[in-house]
Amino acid sequence: MTQRLPGLRPEELDEEQARLYRAITGGPRGTGPQAFALTDEQGRLRGPFNAMLLSPPLGGALQELGAAVRYRSVLSDRIREMAILVVAAHWGSRFEREAHEAVGRACGLTEAELAALREGRVPELADPAERTAVRTTAALAGAGTLTDAEYGEAVAALGERGLFELTTLVGYYATLALQLRVFAGERKEP
Repeated sequence: MTQRLPGLRPEELDEEQARLYRAITGGPRGTGPQAFALTDEQGRLRGPFNAMLLSPPLGGALQELGAAVRYRSVLSDRIREMAILVVAAHWGSRFEREAHEAVGRACGLTEAELAALREGRVPELADPAERTAVRTTAALAGAGTLTDAEYGEAVAALGERGLFELTTLVGYYATLALQLRVFAGERKEP
């Protein structure tokens, strides 16, 4: 992966960028239990967060959406992390896969479940809501819509709010995968 956008050290940021940097590193991503580092050894933001500094108004809104998806959702931690990993597999996003496999392990995902998600398969899941969430995410990432039957199954398992949050998660992580390809030079994994 060729880094196309140089990472900025905290002392190189203007005030607007510095506020966004503090919001990212000082929010739940930076202060909660971490499964992956947000910054490198020089304090530069890693992954999709560095590109957010290009436009602090949009970057701030985007990082706030991500924080809501991750920390203020009705979706369980396991459902959320499996859905993120389905999107990462669909887009072939190495950064998101590595970061969220680590978070997934912390949420109790097994190596067999992680391997299935990495390969684009639905893992063996005892929880019907989890199975439905993974199948729904795959349909959203692939077809970009749900059939009436898929919609009914998703609402029955997750509720309307849960399905709304799941569709938002899919769009958010697809956006990050696209930005990683463009600004970090990430190539789709096979």
